[in-house]
Amino acid sequence: MAKIILGLDPGIADTGYGIISCEKGKLLCLAYGSIKTEAKKDLSKRLEILDFELKKLIKKYQPEVVAVEQLFFNKNVKTALIVGQARGVLLLRIKKSGLKMLEFTPGQVKQAVAAYGRASKNQVQKMVKIILGLKSLPQPDDAADALAIAICSSSFK
Repeated sequence: MAKIILGLDPGIADTGYGIISCEKGKLLCLAYGSIKTEAKKDLSKRLEILDFELKKLIKKYQPEVVAVEQLFFNKNVKTALIVGQARGVLLLRIKKSGLKMLEFTPGQVKQAVAAYGRASKNQVQKMVKIILGLKSLPQPDDAADALAIAICSSSFK
């Protein structure tokens, strides 16, 4: 029986998602995209949208595992705090759904997908395309990252 994995790349404007199945070591892309929220809406509404859309994805695809990228702190503390709030909403929805969760750093994801922990976004996209047998590079970037996160988690029990 195939294991369904949902990968998430948290963000407030765009939360990337990628859903793959893993059966006997073969990976298949089921869906990918991003959950978008409008900047003109207040933060609480944007967080509510993230929760609602993630709940729909979980209901539709019924993943066994959800893999989430850990926060990468950059110099913009305000952005990091807001993304942290979005990530918190995602983690709470995963917990409320009773799903197993795995977390990975950006470097772990790049190492798993491109065999190099400092791979560029383009290198990661190209490897995701090859690994999943996609016809084109997955877009947007957040969705490609989410697929890479799902691929990274496919080797964990």
